[in-house]
Amino acid sequence: MISETADDVVARIDALLPQTQCTRCGYAGCQPYAAAIASGEAQINQCPPGGSATILALAELLERPAQALNPIHGEQALPRVAWIDEARCIGCARCLAPCPVDAIVGAAKYLHTILVERCTGCELCLPPCPVDCIELREGPEPAANQPALNRARFDAHGARLLHRTGERQRQLDAKKAAASRRTTEP
Repeated sequence: MISETADDVVARIDALLPQTQCTRCGYAGCQPYAAAIASGEAQINQCPPGGSATILALAELLERPAQALNPIHGEQALPRVAWIDEARCIGCARCLAPCPVDAIVGAAKYLHTILVERCTGCELCLPPCPVDCIELREGPEPAANQPALNRARFDAHGARLLHRTGERQRQLDAKKAAASRRTTEP
């Protein structure tokens, strides 16, 4: 039998996680949490969205005893989706960047809305809202039940942010080069 590499173990753990990317486990997302579990840095009971089903699956995979969900990380609850009160939304756009799956649509000074079929209920959009117009509600089948699709959306979100950061840096470099040329020209 071929032994698994550390990356293989992390991938198998990550595949069992709900991919909400909520950070409630104390890590920046599901993959870093999976890596922490694999290395022994984190326990298998830190994922409120996954709850007892995920804990049992992780225990079986890793041949460890199952544990109760650690309340420090939150409580297991039915999956919910974000909802924006359109009458209170001021279009500040602060909720857009934290959404790990790009489930919020809008632009600065325009009304925002949630793409319910994409929302994982991660709650990351709640703290940045200055007018508290976002709340979690029960809704249609939430995206939290689509881990593979959520992972793809999270990866696309990260790639988009990385591209945007690179583009901004290229623009800054071009401005600096132009300013440098202006100051050195006779």
